[in-house]
Formats: sequence, C-alpha cells, structure tokens
Amino acid sequence: MENVAIFDAPGKGRGLKATKEFWAGDVIFAEPSVSAVAFDSIAERICHSCFRRQDKLQRCGQCKFAHYCDRTCQRAGWAEHKQECGAIKSYGKIPNENIRLVARIMWRLDKEGSVLSDMQLVTLEELEDHIPDMQEDDLKDLKVDIHNFLDYWPRTSKQHTIDDISHYFGVINCNGFSVSDQKGLQAVGVGLFPNLCLVNHDCWPNCTVILNHGNQSAVNTMFHSQRRIELRSLGKIEEGEELTVSYVDFLNLSEERRRLLKTQYFFDCTCEHCKNHIKDDLKLAGVEVDGVKPTEEQVKEATDYCYQMLEKMDSARLNGNYHEVVKLCTACIEKTEPVLANTHIYQLRIWSTLSEVQAYLQYFCEAAEYARKMVEGYLKLYHPNNAALGMAAMRAGVTHWQAGEIEVGHGMVCKAYAILMVTHGPTHPITKDLEAMRMQTEMELRMFKQNEYVYHSMRDAALKNKPMAMMHEPKSVDEGVKNLFHRRK
Repeated sequence: MENVAIFDAPGKGRGLKATKEFWAGDVIFAEPSVSAVAFDSIAERICHSCFRRQDKLQRCGQCKFAHYCDRTCQRAGWAEHKQECGAIKSYGKIPNENIRLVARIMWRLDKEGSVLSDMQLVTLEELEDHIPDMQEDDLKDLKVDIHNFLDYWPRTSKQHTIDDISHYFGVINCNGFSVSDQKGLQAVGVGLFPNLCLVNHDCWPNCTVILNHGNQSAVNTMFHSQRRIELRSLGKIEEGEELTVSYVDFLNLSEERRRLLKTQYFFDCTCEHCKNHIKDDLKLAGVEVDGVKPTEEQVKEATDYCYQMLEKMDSARLNGNYHEVVKLCTACIEKTEPVLANTHIYQLRIWSTLSEVQAYLQYFCEAAEYARKMVEGYLKLYHPNNAALGMAAMRAGVTHWQAGEIEVGHGMVCKAYAILMVTHGPTHPITKDLEAMRMQTEMELRMFKQNEYVYHSMRDAALKNKPMAMMHEPKSVDEGVKNLFHRRK
C-alpha cells in the first residue's frame, strides 16, 4: 500500500491520494476480501469458494447449503465455512446474505483481531456505518436482521454488543462490494474490502475497480484468496492527486445520480459533472437532421413513450417471451428513432435490450446493427476508458463477427481490447478471451481481404459443421455489475 496515503479530502472526510505518478492501466493497489458470500437468489448455482458458475456443484454434506466446484474448492473454503456450517445446522434454516456476511466477518475478527493484514489501512471499527442517516424503512430492516442474527449466532462463539453488531451491518450496507462471477459479467455475491472503502466517489473518476478471480500470480498466492479487487488507473494521475471511483453508473442523469448517492451512500455529490449537469443535455437530446431539431414537446413525448415501452419490454423479458420483446422494441424504435439522438439514454436502453435478445434468437445481422449504434452513443457519453464502453464494444464485436461482418467486428474487438487492457488488465479472464477473439478475427480479416468469396464459403461450411451455440438468456437491463457497491433491496 506504499502507492497511496490517507488524507482529509475537503468536504468528503477521509480519502486516498496517490503517493506517486500513475498511467492508464496501472494497478494502484490490490486487496483481498475480509469475507464474501453468495447472493441468496443464486446460492445453489455458484461455488461458495471461488464464485464460479457451474452446472454441477457438490453440496456440503453437513449443512446442505454451501456448494462447491469440487473437493479442492471445498477445502479452500473450509476456513470460512467451518463455523458457518455448524451455525446453519443449529439454526435450522439459511439466514440472508447480510447476516451470513456479518457473521463471517465477526468470526474472522474474533480469531485474528482488528488488523487482518499488514496492508490494511483502516480497521473495520473505524469505517462509517451511517446508521444515524438511515431512512425509517431501512432501520426496520436493520432491526429485523439484527434480531435474526442473534438467533443465528452460536452461544459457543464470542458474544458481542448490539452496538457492535449494528455497526457491521451498517458497514456492509453502504460499503459491501458486488462480487462478480469468474467472467466478471454478473454480480453473484457481496464482499467487504476495507481499503476500497476509503476511495471516494466522483461521477467522472480517475480510477476503476475490478474483481480479478483466480489469477495465479505470486501476488495472488500471497493473498491466499481468489477474491481480490484491483484499483486501476484510467489515465494519468499526478502524485498527491485524490483517487476516485464512481459508485453509480454515469449513464444516469445528474439528478438521478445525486438521488442514488444520497439514498444509498448518504452524501451529496458535488463533482463537476453533477454541479454543471455535464452531458445531461446529450442524454435527453433530440436528433438533428439537416440542421433541423425536433421540438422540446416532440422529444418529451418520445421520451415518455420510451419509458412506458421499457416497462413492457422488461415484463416480456422476465416471462421469457423474447419474440414479444423484439416486437415491442421494433415498434418503439420506429416511432422514436426519428426524434431521439443516439445519446438518449432510453433509446440506448432499447437498443441494448433489442440487440441482446436478437443475438439470443440468432438474428445476428439485426443484433449487430443495434449493438453498433449503442457503442456510437456510448462513445459520446462515457469516459474513453469506461469498462461499460469496453463491454459494449466487445458485445458489438462478437455480434458483428457472428453476422459475418468481419471488418466491423474486428475493429470493435480491437477497440474493446484496448479499453479492457486498461480497466481489467491482461490477466483477467475477459481480457484473455478477448485477446483470443482478436487473434481469431485478425486471421479471418486477412483471409477476407485476400478473397471474400472463399472466406464466406469457408465460414458457411464451418457453421454447417458446428452451428453457433445459443447465447445466454438475456438479463434485465438493470442487472449485472452496474453500481460499484452492492446494496440489498
């Protein structure tokens, strides 16, 4: 942790600043989790040790709750699960993810003390819990969790005061970090990383956080953990400059970002992008055609119509009625695309939904078109090294390749690779997959330039022998790792 120092950030309390100069893609620090647990909703579908999604998992023979890839993962996770296993058996039911995480944290603190590693900059006792700032409904949920925790906590374990227990619930409520699966594509659990809690928010940050599973480097071996975060620089950072990350998705309007930050993290955002409503005009803009713009009334009407249709689309998606999703999206686009700009956030959500569903249904040409439009809009809104932009470019690249549009596909894959090398680094599974895709599309592009007819003939023959596999079922537009910190709803 020699790269950072704690300081008093004006108007924010404590923060972290750089003690040396950094460039895009540099790892400023890496940190293992104090503990992490799987979400209640998918606890049977991921390994509780390495957080990989697997079709077949082995269940703990004692508590029947924890699931593992194999005996290797079960042995690796036993230190964390041992006391939990006995507590679940005695309790007779499975406590929710917040209770399980607080219990795991407190068992570890009881065993090892308040400083869990020599890299830890702050103790868990020193972290803010924001309990006095909680709304009435949140306080009710907190009291229920504490009541159930007291029933779950074994009489044989060290006993703690209500204030201490409340503090740890408050800490994970506003500082629990979303833990993703091995590919980094979906949030599957929640963990606590104390040093990360010191990094303040900015809507246009100079750093990003990525969870890097299973990197078998010397650093990872030292951590004895496959759940570690990396704080990575998005661009040049001067010595002494404050390090910031974004707690919420920048695609939200500034007013909505401020509302989310106040509600979930209990502070008023005063960053330049919020104060000056930077890019808000683009996010609700009308399209300009030959110098003519639609009226404000036309833009508002199209915006309201999009919002109504998005609710219907999400309902159809939840019911698995994907052809209905395509029908709704297409009807909406026909009405609103002549009015709304390609940076309008509702239009972007519709393109994203339609592209993902069409790819799942293997309408690759149509999916590629909307994936490309989405990237063009994102490029005008997001930071050039934003991970969401990189992931969108990757999706567009793969979809264009599936559609046989190798030139655009290779270009998009290269764009995505350049961004993810900064945000994820060369050892992350997504970057490795993307590097293989980049080499594949580069080879195919050379073949295409030599002889288009031969290329398409070989491609068609290859697809007849091995057709494209079905894509994963489309997720909700609100799912995935959108926000930095997890907060139970």
